[in-house]
Amino acid sequence: MTVIVGLVHRKRVHLAGDSAGSDGHRLTIRRDPKVFTNGPYALGFTTSFRMGQLLHHAFEAPHPEGDLDRFMATTFVNAVRTCLKDGGWARKDSEQEQAGTFLVGVHGRLFVLDSDYQVGEPADGYAAVGCGEELALGALHATAELALKPRERLTVALRAADHHSAGVAAPYIYAKTPR
Repeated sequence: MTVIVGLVHRKRVHLAGDSAGSDGHRLTIRRDPKVFTNGPYALGFTTSFRMGQLLHHAFEAPHPEGDLDRFMATTFVNAVRTCLKDGGWARKDSEQEQAGTFLVGVHGRLFVLDSDYQVGEPADGYAAVGCGEELALGALHATAELALKPRERLTVALRAADHHSAGVAAPYIYAKTPR
């Protein structure tokens, strides 16, 4: 289920996602968005709609300050962990906490938060997560040198994943970090 794509363009992060909800056997087109803004952040999730609802509606996004790498790996992740625990969604396996996977854009930088809460920043300036990840990454790579606007590039990536993955479906939703 899902593909979320993101890229950095002119110090803004642009995200896009599909609308599929799938359990592996059924596909439902969801009205609730997988990409959205929350304070200074643009976020796009995969894994669980419940996790996404918590990030969208319950997460009190902390204001970024100081060294952004350090902030994201500590303050931001701790706020996410608290939100997911309070919302009854956090998981624990062998004493290790686990969440879902999502993209975060803030201050012109794009981060990938993985299920073990690690924070990564792609050197290419673009990323994708979800079952259509590899297809979307190929499209983002192939369009990197073309003179396309961010939304056009994201749409190309979404369409590639939509065409080749049973877990990805239009309509597409877009979000970008505030100016």
